[in-house]
Amino acid sequence: MGWSWRIGKIAGIDIFVHFTFFILLGWIGISYYLKEGNWGQALYGLAFILTLFGIVVLHELGHALAARRYGIPTRDITLLPIGGVARLERMPERPEQELVVALAGPAVNVVLAIGLFLVLWFGNAIGSAENFFKVASESFIGQMFAVNVILAIFNMLPAFPMDGGRVLRAILAMNMDYAQATRIAAVVGQTMALLFGFLGLFGNPLLIFIALFVWMGAANESGMVQIRSALAGLPVKVAMITDFKSLAPEDSLELATDYVLAGFQQDFPVVDGDEQVVGILTRRKMIEGLSRPGGTTTVGEMMIREFRTAEPGEMLESAIVRLQDGLHQTIPILQHGRLVGLLNSENLSEFLMIRESTRAANQRNRRLHL
Repeated sequence: MGWSWRIGKIAGIDIFVHFTFFILLGWIGISYYLKEGNWGQALYGLAFILTLFGIVVLHELGHALAARRYGIPTRDITLLPIGGVARLERMPERPEQELVVALAGPAVNVVLAIGLFLVLWFGNAIGSAENFFKVASESFIGQMFAVNVILAIFNMLPAFPMDGGRVLRAILAMNMDYAQATRIAAVVGQTMALLFGFLGLFGNPLLIFIALFVWMGAANESGMVQIRSALAGLPVKVAMITDFKSLAPEDSLELATDYVLAGFQQDFPVVDGDEQVVGILTRRKMIEGLSRPGGTTTVGEMMIREFRTAEPGEMLESAIVRLQDGLHQTIPILQHGRLVGLLNSENLSEFLMIRESTRAANQRNRRLHL
């Protein structure tokens, strides 16, 4: 994810922090200082939020380690002001596996909550529920106990992108088509979003923010599953671009601009003398290079050296995941190490549009002949 910095690695998984997280830290520290008037409270506020996000990392690790059990690697975990995101290479194919992966995150919060409850109960010799809640509300451990309870409950709401939405989808998918299960779970999630938004109109703006978050998450999940369903069983070669231009590292950016103006291609594979793909020149990097003062910038200076590839016989479903990783919008298609095509989001959308139009026309023709 852009504008993120790697801060470490846990269980072989890179942990990133988005720059907006540091804005949140600054806002929390200043808010506590202005409220209490001393830096001790500001440090307490920072300790609270850092511990909270440590719990979020453990929650996401729960998902990641459960997915690893089924042979699904996790690319990374990124901390955002609204929580954490564990990017799995793919979702589990079987509903019961998705159910386990979805429940693993909230299960971490439940285990932490139980452990903190026991520390509070026995550590303070609390004899009644009333005393427990009094001590819990006044202590750091008690606040962390409350955080884990809230995270477990909130994440189990049956709405995408929360874990509860995936739990609902997995349960439904055990008895029906996966795409249909996703549509039902998405409708449930968007219904909850409307409820949150309505309640937010009566004085709680946070609920309106949550409503937008849930609505967009449900729509995105439903859309992606529909795309994957439409592409199920199709190899990359049926949708890849075979008429394209490539560049050499020593070529000038002016040549790339000529290609852009002469056609519709925006990103260019960069191939060396041994016909090996060594990079990709994106439209953004090309413009960045052209804006440099003085001299002629070469393609090799501006090309992206980190990129993903696919093979012609590979299923489109898996290739789509690579298009969504945020690195760039084009991936080279290699056969025995040689470049034979390109796949990008725009061409994939056009392929889907044509395929659906053809399917609809065939259905109409069949009805006319009945």
